[in-house]
Amino acid sequence: MADQRTYPQRPYLAVSAAIFRDGKVLLVRRARKPALGIYTLPGGGVETGETLEQAVMREVREETALDIEPVALAGHREAIARDAQGRVERHFVILCFAARWRSGEPVLNEELDDARWLEPAELSSFRTTDGLAEIVADAAAVLAGKTS
Repeated sequence: MADQRTYPQRPYLAVSAAIFRDGKVLLVRRARKPALGIYTLPGGGVETGETLEQAVMREVREETALDIEPVALAGHREAIARDAQGRVERHFVILCFAARWRSGEPVLNEELDDARWLEPAELSSFRTTDGLAEIVADAAAVLAGKTS
């Protein structure tokens, strides 16, 4: 079933979190198309009336049951997918937060089928979304500059 995000009239705003715990970052694997089988950061769409921080905390909680502390924006990515005719099928602007794990263990919702805490150097061994290693490095640098 198509939704408003398929063949959109405008880009959609989304958030994600590079969540760090003991020097490792959480990667999750998508269990649905269009990113089926790809490891990425947890996150999703911003809802009307939410702040970006509220949205990232809600999305992470919904997808993984984790409680996080968003520290600062670490960067952004644009995900633009075109169909065979070149029409824009999906367009997301994703604001990525550097975040600290507060509590919980990953309990995945139906959108995900795997979660792993990894050393940033291990990311190259996985099939990930474009630019993931760079955004994780940027998030680590943000967190290194901030103290609790």
